Amino acid sequence: MSYRILLLALISGMLFTTCSDMPEHYETYEDYPIYEGTDLGVRYQPERTEFRLWSPAVTAARVRIYEDALGGEALQTLPLERSDAGTWYAALEGDQAGRYYTFQVRSEGAWLEEKPDPYARVVGTNGQRGMIIDLDSTDPEGWQQDRRRVTVQPTDAIIYELHVRDLSIAGNSGIQHKGKFLGLTETGTTSPDGLSTGLDHIREMGVTHVHILPAFDFRSIDESDPARFRYNWGYDPQNYNVPEGTYSTDPKDGAVRIREFKQMVQAFHRAGIGVILDVVYNHTGDTDKSVFNQLVPGYYYRHWEDGRFSDASACGNETASERAMVRNYIIESVRYWAEEYHLDGFRFDLMGIHDIETMNAVSSALHIMDPSILVYGEGWTAGDSPLPYEDRALKRFTHRLDGVAAFSDNIRDGIKGHVFTPDDRGFASGKLGLKETIKFGIVASTDHPQIEYDSVLWLDEARAWAASPTQTMTYVSCHDNHTLWDRLLNSQPDATEAERIRMQKLAGTIVLTSQGISFLHAGMEMLRTKYGVENSFESPDSINQIDWARKAQYAEVVDYFKGLIQMRKDHPAFRMTSTEMVQEHLQFLETEGTNFIAYTISGNANGDPWSDILVLLNGDLSDQDFDLPAGDWTPVLTEAGYREAGEADAKAGSITIPASTALVLMR
Repeated sequence: MSYRILLLALISGMLFTTCSDMPEHYETYEDYPIYEGTDLGVRYQPERTEFRLWSPAVTAARVRIYEDALGGEALQTLPLERSDAGTWYAALEGDQAGRYYTFQVRSEGAWLEEKPDPYARVVGTNGQRGMIIDLDSTDPEGWQQDRRRVTVQPTDAIIYELHVRDLSIAGNSGIQHKGKFLGLTETGTTSPDGLSTGLDHIREMGVTHVHILPAFDFRSIDESDPARFRYNWGYDPQNYNVPEGTYSTDPKDGAVRIREFKQMVQAFHRAGIGVILDVVYNHTGDTDKSVFNQLVPGYYYRHWEDGRFSDASACGNETASERAMVRNYIIESVRYWAEEYHLDGFRFDLMGIHDIETMNAVSSALHIMDPSILVYGEGWTAGDSPLPYEDRALKRFTHRLDGVAAFSDNIRDGIKGHVFTPDDRGFASGKLGLKETIKFGIVASTDHPQIEYDSVLWLDEARAWAASPTQTMTYVSCHDNHTLWDRLLNSQPDATEAERIRMQKLAGTIVLTSQGISFLHAGMEMLRTKYGVENSFESPDSINQIDWARKAQYAEVVDYFKGLIQMRKDHPAFRMTSTEMVQEHLQFLETEGTNFIAYTISGNANGDPWSDILVLLNGDLSDQDFDLPAGDWTPVLTEAGYREAGEADAKAGSITIPASTALVLMR
């Protein structure tokens, strides 16, 4: 080759390199092109594997193929070519099953870190590399026949919130696969007292759904070294579309965690129990080094005008759900979990960080798939946000959401006291001045002519915030903050254990007889304690585990809650589906006590076999007398528990309701 030809070739190559290294120019993130396809990430076939990454503003992109989940040199580096609507594409011929991959992009003259793609569905150890597999190979036997639990109305749901590890990790759980997805599949397990544990206990309690704390791949636990295990709740997302490896028996093999998660879902479905996943799309566990920021710099996050990451999550960042490709990502992710894993619902962490339009789009996409899928979330943020206030999916705007429910902190704090004041008392522990707040919770945050909204505490404005009972999550405790039992120990330190047990039972009765969607914290029925630790997200198993010895120790309380759940399931009057129905059938009665509530649900409400129901809630620390409405009333729920109508003598005239106790009667 002549010198002139060589020089021209070099110049030509330089020109090519320079042109390919020029980024696409966009004035704002809103100018980025929108990719409408559904093939982002990795698509495997035995004859070839296709890779597609959406990252419009970078100058180059590539895929690296590895033999192992961690360490080792890349077997191959595959350049990606610019393709449609800001995507980069390549195909690798041959069967790549079992190999690992990373994506990498070039931005501002430098190659950023290698990461699995945001849409990764399979990863290896610690989620550092994606894995190429045939997803069909992860289906357990009988998976094609697995079906979601049919829930006719959202208010029919009775949800039991649990952490995968907590339920099985205790030495007295009788469960073999402790702390694993498989631990929740085991049947026939018992405590040393011979009482059912794990899945059998949940089925025995009669709840309709389990709500599982984050079980997607999160970053705070080292999957490669069990000896260095650090407990975490999982609210630090890393790879959203992949089950967490520490809950599997082999974190390295991405197929194992998927198969075992499916086995868990399948086991619950066989027991007649739906599975709800706690999802955390509002922030990522890392910011600069996250999958999103290393592959699509800046786009997935909100920023203040000076360029700083905004932080409404109080975790260092917040995602920008209002941007088209972020919204599409969230929708596609929940659809994937619902389709691939047959999930029955989703709980959105800090839902108020998301915009209303995105939450409605999520609800629409899921309910087209299956109208019974439950969608609910926390209608608040943990800090300020650049997202306009009126666009946020906050509790006060729940009536603008469609098919989405929000947690009621009104009834939660009304029952036990203000959540951020650990020694504050509530209605159930004898504090006065909370009757209207409890009444507001009883009608599930809806519009009712007998509620004095100016007297309801913890309302942004004096009005109902839910359009119907189906939009309110009625609860008193969850994984956050103290367990209810620990809260009662803090707020009523001088009370006897028997007195606190009555308060715990009263609190549970308010939850399970109120309208809305019932939500229970796992272990509440056995007076679960975390030994005074308020937020146990990093506490050891000794704090977080469910101690199955308490099931025998407090058997009477367990039976009481079991009866409460059964009564709610037996009687649709406690599960009304519209504001109009509640207004028509539920009436509060005049009472003398300062901390005493009485109301009736009349007219065979919602098709109930009982014509008239009378609910009496005595939050006072002393006994209360009450004149019954005319007629003969049969007690069906007393301090001793739930009894079918006809098993007790009918009452008329005046009755006495013991301190810190609920009574339900039927006519």
